[in-house]
Amino acid sequence: MRDLILQTSYKFEFVLRLFFMFFSILTFYFVAKLIGGAGVQYLEPYGGDYFSFVLIGIAFSGYLMTALRGFSESIRGEQMMGTLEAMLVTPTNTSTIIAFSSLWSFIFTSFRVLIYLLIGAFLLGVDMSDANLVAAMIILILTIICFSSIGIISASFIMILKRGDPINMLFMSISELFGGVLFPIAVLPGWLQNVSHILPITYSLNGMRHALLQGYSMHALAPDIIALAVFSVVLAPMGLLAFKYAVKKAKADGTLVQY
Repeated sequence: MRDLILQTSYKFEFVLRLFFMFFSILTFYFVAKLIGGAGVQYLEPYGGDYFSFVLIGIAFSGYLMTALRGFSESIRGEQMMGTLEAMLVTPTNTSTIIAFSSLWSFIFTSFRVLIYLLIGAFLLGVDMSDANLVAAMIILILTIICFSSIGIISASFIMILKRGDPINMLFMSISELFGGVLFPIAVLPGWLQNVSHILPITYSLNGMRHALLQGYSMHALAPDIIALAVFSVVLAPMGLLAFKYAVKKAKADGTLVQY
């Protein structure tokens, strides 16, 4: 709630963000016009239109950025304000603290994704008339779990190292390059595609594009959904354990109030 009040109190900044989003969408729209039918063989599985492809990529990759930055920035902010120790010594469950620390960030990201899709569909001609919304929602939930788990691991590094988090920078860079955000991974050499196949964002964007643009059935989307479910089952416990360890170590070292 505090984050919501802070964000909405700066109305001009909020409006500027919306303008920047629109300009970003227009940039890729005209890039798609320039590309035309080039590379259509790579885009065919997604309907053949580059703008539709990249719109889904830039919209939903925002969840990864939110997860990687949101938890870390929340922890860092609490450290600098001197409220982290007070928050962590309360009887509140660690999982609850983690969940609410970036709740507003995910709500705002969801709002941004909705704006991206509405502008694309109603102003710029992206066809999502056959979208499988139920499947898209399942993929979105699993995506948020996967990305949040990685973000929590990232925040654990911040808890101990205070800054210079390696997970954040490394994973964001690798995901943007190899995860199919701006171009299909089929463009990559075969040996680099192997990197793509170990990234959750690859299955998230692939499944989301097929669900929203092609209207794939649950059966057809099963490989991506199963992959995301496996990532979630593995990464979620890892994230919680890493954060609990980081809190325990910071308490033992007496560094909760240091930044």
